Amino acid sequence: MDRNTFVEKMKASIDDWNAQIAGLQARAEKAQSDARAEYNKQLETLRKQRDEAQARMKEAQDASDKAWQDMQKGYMAAWDSIAKSFQDAMGRFR
Repeated sequence: MDRNTFVEKMKASIDDWNAQIAGLQARAEKAQSDARAEYNKQLETLRKQRDEAQARMKEAQDASDKAWQDMQKGYMAAWDSIAKSFQDAMGRFR
């Protein structure tokens, strides 16, 4: 996969995650106080994972062509790990 395609895939995923976080935030605001605390804890985790994904996306965008070629597999593996962690965390609320 070329870098531009990879970055576009990352952007689309992050946009989707932002929407999921917003939906979870809305549910948290309606929840009882004890459940709200758990929602907020999970929201913090999700936001950290999203922020990490955004940092990796920025690194991929800024990498030279040579650096991208050298590190492509590592970027993709890191991205897959972040995406899986995010989806696992969201799965706890489904």
